[in-house]
Amino acid sequence: MAGKRKKESGLTLEERLKRALVPEEEQPYHVPENWVWTRLDEINHFFSQTLNPATRPEQIFELYSVPSCENNFPEIVLGSEIGSSKQYVLKNDILLCKINPRINRVWIVTGHTDHSYLASSEWIVVRTTRCNPRYLLWLFQGPYFREQMLSNVSGVGGSLMRAQPKWVNRYMLPIPPGQEQERIVDRIESLFAKLDEAKEKAQAAVDGFETRKSAILQKAFTSMLTKSWREKHTATTWVKVRLETIAALQTGLMKGKHYDTATVQRPYLRVANVQDGFLDLGEIKMIEVEETKVNRYMLQTNDVLFTEGGDFDKLGRGTVWKGEIKNCLHQNHIFAVRPQKDRLDPYFLSYQAGSRYGKQYFLSCSKQTTNLASINSKQLNSFPVLLPCISEQQEIVRILDDLLAKEQKAKEAAAAVLERIDLIKKSILARAFRGELGTNDPSEESAVELLKQCLAEGEVVP
Repeated sequence: MAGKRKKESGLTLEERLKRALVPEEEQPYHVPENWVWTRLDEINHFFSQTLNPATRPEQIFELYSVPSCENNFPEIVLGSEIGSSKQYVLKNDILLCKINPRINRVWIVTGHTDHSYLASSEWIVVRTTRCNPRYLLWLFQGPYFREQMLSNVSGVGGSLMRAQPKWVNRYMLPIPPGQEQERIVDRIESLFAKLDEAKEKAQAAVDGFETRKSAILQKAFTSMLTKSWREKHTATTWVKVRLETIAALQTGLMKGKHYDTATVQRPYLRVANVQDGFLDLGEIKMIEVEETKVNRYMLQTNDVLFTEGGDFDKLGRGTVWKGEIKNCLHQNHIFAVRPQKDRLDPYFLSYQAGSRYGKQYFLSCSKQTTNLASINSKQLNSFPVLLPCISEQQEIVRILDDLLAKEQKAKEAAAAVLERIDLIKKSILARAFRGELGTNDPSEESAVELLKQCLAEGEVVP
């Protein structure tokens, strides 16, 4: 029997109740007087039953797997489409995921159809007729229960780590009277609904950042951002020129070469260091280089760095080197473009390469595989730069810096709201299962009576 210790023969209901109640000195924290602490297996009446769907190939099943529940709906499938035996479950059973990284993901068998319900072996199944399933759902997602789950896993690293049902079923649970369970669920779900409204707006602000950034860059490189500036200044017409006519391209140093001449160790940039619009310099490695070739591969302030390849959305990204690390070189998968100072502003080039115009060019000429794309030095040199005069370039950079800084600030503020909402939810769940949401009625019958009913029903479960 999964989820229940073998019943000790000869015990009366009162003796079983005494055994089921957690002594005060062992209770994890204080709860209201009319609540009780017990262990999960005392209220869990689930008996493990498996079914091989191959024996019923034409029957339709409602299948609860962890991936399908991530999509907020179980799979409705034929038995012939299910490749292995599954747990047979019932409506209102609570499913608790036991495998990392989804440990503590909880689902209730809602019974969307009239078909039989099956659950994959990734779930620990809890079945109780006296406790509110949604109370247990929120309890299992709360910080107290989650900490127990994460502190008691076994296996060999990563996705193979899992919680053991025999231990999970011995975890202690705070159980309030039935009506209080309902009030707690109502209060949690009411508060969470309001928080989810705020979360949806904040998430939209975060998700919309790239769209807003793309629109701003589009205006910049169709001369719309500097329309009023052009009216006040003598500005030349924009022209389109190949990058190699206004900048020099420097290729990088290949790793793993063996040298016969004297060498030195120097810091160097890897692809991992060059991100979309910024540098990640948290880890800088050293590379061996011929002493006479150091200057050949040395980065200079205001070089624009391009990665040779990467994800489609990152292809052609340009990041300006500001001399952050002295005597720094770059590997061969990074190109360093050195603009002519009087003709091309490095930040103007960086922004243009990351605009819709720039990305369309690099994608159009790149070598592409399933998930990656790459460019070579010839294609980069051929990039057709949209070029106004240097003063207008600098004005565009100034406007973009200001607008995108405001957008970045708004994005960070929205991200902070998301973090705050998650913390508030954790706080609500922590308070809920301590009886601190203001819903408890101390005059209600003690949950001891509810626990008695659970134990009595457990005696007759087949």
